[in-house]
Amino acid sequence: MTIEPESRKNRRAEERPAPTQDEENTVSVEQSAVDGAELQTRANTIIKVADHETPLRLEDVTIRYGGERNGAERVTVVEGFNMDLDAGEMHCVAGRSGSGKTSILTVSAGLTLPTSGRVFWEDAPLDAMNDDEVADRRRALIGYVDQGGALIEGMSALENVLLPAVPDGEVEQRTEMAKDLLELVGLGKRIKHRPAQLSGGERQRVAIARALILGTRVLVVDEPTASLDRAAANKIIGILKDTTKDGISVLVASHDHELIRVSDSMTELN
Repeated sequence: MTIEPESRKNRRAEERPAPTQDEENTVSVEQSAVDGAELQTRANTIIKVADHETPLRLEDVTIRYGGERNGAERVTVVEGFNMDLDAGEMHCVAGRSGSGKTSILTVSAGLTLPTSGRVFWEDAPLDAMNDDEVADRRRALIGYVDQGGALIEGMSALENVLLPAVPDGEVEQRTEMAKDLLELVGLGKRIKHRPAQLSGGERQRVAIARALILGTRVLVVDEPTASLDRAAANKIIGILKDTTKDGISVLVASHDHELIRVSDSMTELN
């Protein structure tokens, strides 16, 4: 079930109850790691703005696992999934555990192929590319953040952010940008900290900064607020939402009600 932005907004307006005192005291999404206006000004100078109307499209995607080769029963996880992700849009894929949220994300990021159906990056079909072409286009287009962030424990926050620049020999050229990105996500004073010295929310923010270092146009994020307290989760949501103001698209898998609320559109997997 896909819920479009206007219908969701109208329904929320009709159904939303008056806030309780506890809700008024809750840290809001807008209170992100850095003051919003300052964050936006800095973001405009360091994040490459997307220039394609629909950078990601999924058409009739079906994903199945198992089969005769390994003797397991073939299981359909996702069937007939369609999505157009526009520039600057945040789309949330929601659903219970095991409903196929992560499968949609990995297919969207070109990490796996669907059983059937097609994935398009800026109107180019992935099934028409070889592995090297997919890898090259992914580096230029997609920033992927898996659940937990997957930081390298022996590296500082700054070194983790710069990791994607290593294969192209661009570490030195992108160091200032990496520092700016860490400042952008509220970690400018923790660039030398290693993952063990950071909280769960801070680790997630480092992972988001790393995903943006190569000029990402589509940010694909798996359960970014899982296991975080409300205040830390709201900082992450605020950062993701601010990113879309620069034309970057965000595809996120989550069952976080607040993240779903601020998304521009949502698909619920049954």
